[in-house]
Amino acid sequence: MTIAFALYKYFPFGGLQRDFLRIALECQKQGHKIRVYTTSWQGDKPKGFDIKFLRSSGTSNHAKMQNFQNSIQADLKSEPEILLVGFNKMAGLDVYYAADTCYQDKALSKGWWYRLTSRYKQYRAFEQAVFSTESQTLSLLISPLQKTIFQQHYQTPDERIVLLPPGISKDRCRPANANKIRQAFREEFKLADDEKLVLMVGSGFKTKGLDRAIEAIASLPDSLKSKTRFFVIGQDKQKLFEALATQKGIHDRVQFLAGRSDVPRFLLGADLLIHPAYNENTGTVLLEALVSGLPVLTTDVCGFAHYILDAESGYVVESPFKQSRLNQLLDDMLGTSHRQLWQDNAVTFSKKTDLYSMPDKAADIILKMAEKKTAAGVH
Repeated sequence: MTIAFALYKYFPFGGLQRDFLRIALECQKQGHKIRVYTTSWQGDKPKGFDIKFLRSSGTSNHAKMQNFQNSIQADLKSEPEILLVGFNKMAGLDVYYAADTCYQDKALSKGWWYRLTSRYKQYRAFEQAVFSTESQTLSLLISPLQKTIFQQHYQTPDERIVLLPPGISKDRCRPANANKIRQAFREEFKLADDEKLVLMVGSGFKTKGLDRAIEAIASLPDSLKSKTRFFVIGQDKQKLFEALATQKGIHDRVQFLAGRSDVPRFLLGADLLIHPAYNENTGTVLLEALVSGLPVLTTDVCGFAHYILDAESGYVVESPFKQSRLNQLLDDMLGTSHRQLWQDNAVTFSKKTDLYSMPDKAADIILKMAEKKTAAGVH
């Protein structure tokens, strides 16, 4: 049986992309053929994947996305029995993996003029095609917060929304030799014993709140700031944020690193993960930090922020966001001796809570849907 996946762009360090790959590999492991529709693929191509590159013409992103949707539908027209799983919202999906927040909810927070644009009308149509009461698409959600929001705007029936557990990779869990790895890491990056390393991980610097993090680092008392370094891992345009760091007088404290595959080392070598996002469907990195034992400072708009509170492994800034509150909590966390307590709480929580099974459960649901579609005899 062939399962088709639609993903506009694949690159190895995006959270959505990593979720897609793990689910697709799980489906493949269970003996099924994998077809992928995409416009570009960075990095290694999995063995056995049939990757179909589609040209996506248009003068705007939403026009290109519309063209991508139309090309997929045209290609599948002769194979209507194949299940289509989308990681971007579009028409014609059998299953949608909801890695993004509700577009309509965000759009309503903008000025009325925004809702007159062709961009709004097209992205709203994509979302309606997935969540409206007329749709048949089954949505897999990883954020309980978003279920309420989607249903508020689209009245999506409960039976068409499935909540999945998180899907943190077990290689993020704190290993037995964590202290040895931490020591080697800190020697490599010339971090003194009395220096604090604040870490931020994720592509999309603006949405993740990198400006807020820089402001918070800059606000630290001079005695603490001089002993604090800030590493930023991710693939995004950084010049604006480098300029902000320079303006705030901390350019020598901040180091930008591109997206990389050895993030677990950084999680063990750091003293705190900061993630003051403006909006975030989940925030997978919060749980990656948690299972590695790294204390977290984040915002309550992240779907996974409640796990930090449940585990008592850090602090969560409440909405409405106040920069002064983030500044205060960062100062408190770096200046306290509670790091070991937060670490122990996190590791204990990670051993008794299901934070890992999302790919398996998503694949099981997808394969059952595929079997039903095949059995229905669609030709």
